[in-house]
Amino acid sequence: MKKEVLIAILKGIVALVLLNILASYFSVRFDLTEDKRYTITEEAGISVMKFDAPVVIDILLEGNLPSEFSKLKTETILLLEQFASKNKNIKFDLVNPLEGNAPREQTVAELQRLGLTPANITIEENGKVSQELVFPWAMVNYKNKTVKVPLLKNKLGASAEDRINNSVQQLEYSFADAFTKVAIKEKKRVAVIKGNGELEDIYLTDYLSTIREYYNIGAITLDSVSNNPQKVFDQLKTFDLALIAKPTQAFTEEEKYVLDQFIVNGGKSIWLIDKVAIELDSLFNEKGSAIALKRELNLDDFFFKYGIRINPNLVNDLYNTPIVLATGEANESQYNPLPWVYHPMVFSKNNHPINTNIEALRFQFSNTIDTLSNKNRKTILLQSSPLSKPEGTPKPISLNILSKQPDKETYTQNGSLPLAALVEGEFSSAYSNRIKPTKLNGALEKGSENKLLVVADGDLIKNQIRNRAPLPLGYDKWTNNTYGNKEFLVNSINYLLDDTGLINIRNKKVSIPILDIQKITNQKSKWQLINIGVPVVFVLLLGVCFNYYRKKKFKA
Repeated sequence: MKKEVLIAILKGIVALVLLNILASYFSVRFDLTEDKRYTITEEAGISVMKFDAPVVIDILLEGNLPSEFSKLKTETILLLEQFASKNKNIKFDLVNPLEGNAPREQTVAELQRLGLTPANITIEENGKVSQELVFPWAMVNYKNKTVKVPLLKNKLGASAEDRINNSVQQLEYSFADAFTKVAIKEKKRVAVIKGNGELEDIYLTDYLSTIREYYNIGAITLDSVSNNPQKVFDQLKTFDLALIAKPTQAFTEEEKYVLDQFIVNGGKSIWLIDKVAIELDSLFNEKGSAIALKRELNLDDFFFKYGIRINPNLVNDLYNTPIVLATGEANESQYNPLPWVYHPMVFSKNNHPINTNIEALRFQFSNTIDTLSNKNRKTILLQSSPLSKPEGTPKPISLNILSKQPDKETYTQNGSLPLAALVEGEFSSAYSNRIKPTKLNGALEKGSENKLLVVADGDLIKNQIRNRAPLPLGYDKWTNNTYGNKEFLVNSINYLLDDTGLINIRNKKVSIPILDIQKITNQKSKWQLINIGVPVVFVLLLGVCFNYYRKKKFKA
């Protein structure tokens, strides 16, 4: 009997050893979560398949972390394990950026110089409150390239639970995007259109610097269209996308036709248009007022063909971003943020990969967009709040409105005004069945599937300047608020030029259960007693039952 038992035990040990050996060669994973959180999408998997050398990811979340960041670290590791299962060249490790012999202040300053902004976290534990710096970043290193990956996704007014959900939801796209960046060999080309009073380069610096990681950027000036339209058209066709940022001078028919044929021939485009001429700076005069006037750009018929109309009006919105005005004189001056109804704060509709999970945007003297009926598909990506209204032009605008309380009753009829629209479809030329303003070789009446984006605010792409240096797009130096303008526009250009569908990962929804800190504090003793006392009672009860069984058995 003992020999049979021994043989059975040996067989079990051998089977266990063989099973472990086989497991080292074959890996099988089962994702039983409802939202398939631990299953990466096909597009994300493709992003790592091309690596033939080690890709090392440094996760800067090592050390003593608050609970929410510990959760973020765990989710990051689990995700990278999924990427590593697709390609064994994916390696990662945890790094404590504040560890080392260098003074803490020096280390923090060096990390910030590299663009790794820390999160200042308030920790409340056992009635004690402390402040900690956490660097929620990862660094993807491949050969001689390094890409920074933000792990924390902040949103205005988000709770700790929302912040972690937002952060985890963006992880897969953020890493897949980083893998794509470091593997890029041949970049697509973006043309910045000049010649019609568009924004100066310094106001586009931050956005162009950001997309330079993905694309090569050049300038095309339309001034020479009048002399040699074919040459400009041929140059423009070498680019994949045209960026038209806040033109202030009317386009000629020849210039419009060149841009029209670029689009019909497959070129993507982003149009940021102001149909009303008014700037905040123009109000800083003795009267504190200016007249908002229609800006004639000669583009109405052009956009009409694609099913879009930009109206020469202004959006007045009770949900808005503040402007800062000085009160007092000399040394007693104070700078106060005041609500400005002509600078709408726009919250994302979350109805498309471009606008999913982004921070609120800041618009400035925006117009409205109408979508017209035709075969093209239109998606409204951004709109004003329900408490907004359009105001026609010409219209006097005065700083005196800051001293008056807006009448909420006047905002109940015409809210949720379209501000940005994506147009997709097989585009026909705006000059179909019309006399052409010039002759172009390679001109088409109808093109293949294409996309363009129209935003009714030229300032959406404009970064502020401090000491003649550009600031990050979306950052307001007067209030220290950061808005989602850059993320929206980066997502937009990635969507327009993305042939792999990578940006569609942003549509993936995950939900992370978060512990209720208040409940933990209130029920701490109860759960300690359950976790410690119940197992002890169970063991004692088991012992009593076993002794009772033994006595009964041997007594018999």
